Amino acid sequence: MEHSTPIPTTQNVAWGFFGTMNEEANVAWPLAMTAISNATGQPLESIRNFLDSRYGRRFADELRGNQLTELTLEAAIDATTQSWMKRTIGRVTSVQRGIPYGLPELVGYVIHCEAVEA
Repeated sequence: MEHSTPIPTTQNVAWGFFGTMNEEANVAWPLAMTAISNATGQPLESIRNFLDSRYGRRFADELRGNQLTELTLEAAIDATTQSWMKRTIGRVTSVQRGIPYGLPELVGYVIHCEAVEA
């Protein structure tokens, strides 16, 4: 997907995805934003809210784990994105967070972070 608007920058350099990625954050940020946008079809601002949240930190933690299997940064981002799209929102999370049951986790948490920031 081509973005006609620039990719929003993080508003949380110390925590969330950006803080977890440390020295790779500047390179990983636009790659993750693009991969998540392509997978979810959600607006870039919503994806920024997700990556800046505690869920973005979880995404980065899983990405780091994928890198330990000797995947490149881009391949690890793709593997993590696919993993989050395969898992679905369960009943407990649906009740606790108000995210529709059965949505892919990535879509559900991006939408949730958009709603929390609104």
